[in-house]
Amino acid sequence: MNNRIKKIWKENRSFVVFVALMLIFRSAVADWNHVPTGSMKPTILEGDHIFINKMAYDIRVPFTHISLFKLADPKRGDIIIFDSKVSEKRMVKRAIGIPGDIVSMQNNVLYINGQPLNYSDLNLRAGDRVEDLFGVRHQIRIVPGGGYLSSFPAVEVPPGQYLALGDNRDNSSDSRVIGFIPRKEIVGRSQKVVLSINYENYYLPRANRYFHSI
Repeated sequence: MNNRIKKIWKENRSFVVFVALMLIFRSAVADWNHVPTGSMKPTILEGDHIFINKMAYDIRVPFTHISLFKLADPKRGDIIIFDSKVSEKRMVKRAIGIPGDIVSMQNNVLYINGQPLNYSDLNLRAGDRVEDLFGVRHQIRIVPGGGYLSSFPAVEVPPGQYLALGDNRDNSSDSRVIGFIPRKEIVGRSQKVVLSINYENYYLPRANRYFHSI
C-alpha cells in the first residue's frame, strides 16, 4: 500500500502542488466572487463575477481571517467583500460609514456627520441617481416613493466596525438589516468585473462588462 501511495504521489505531485498553491493564492491574495443578486444594482448586475483584491487591507493567514499585517483600512465608497456571521454568507456592499461616523438616512438621502450627501438624477423612471460620497461618485438605485429601508435614525459607527449599504438602496439586506460589519469579517475590496453572464438572455456573456470598472 505504501509503495502504491508513493507511486501515486510521484506521478501527481506537480499537479497537487499546483492545486495547493492555487488554493493558497485564492485564499490570501486574490479571488473572484459570483454575484447572484441585484442588491448592488446598477453598479453590479446579477451574473457579474467580480475580482477580489484580498491584500487590499490585510496580509492574512491562508484559509483564515487572521491578519498578520494590516495594510490599510476600508474607506468610504469602497466596495467591500465580507463573510457575514449574521447572514452566514459572503456579501458584497459599499462601505458608507467608517468608525466614529454618525450616519442617518431620510427618504434615501444619506447624512454623514450631519452633512447631507449630494445627488443628481440620471434615470427618473428607473430610479437611478448619482451619489457623491465626499468625492466618491457612484450610481445608486431607489424605488420612487421609497420603502421601509429608505430612512433610519442617526447611529454612530463603533470602533472596529463599518456601516455598509447596497447601491440598490430599497432592495438590499445590508447594515440596515444585519447591523454593523466587523473589520475582521472584511476579506477584500473589488474594483472590477472579471466576466459577466446574462441570466435573462440564455446565459450569454455580457462582453461589454468584461474587465468593467466598478
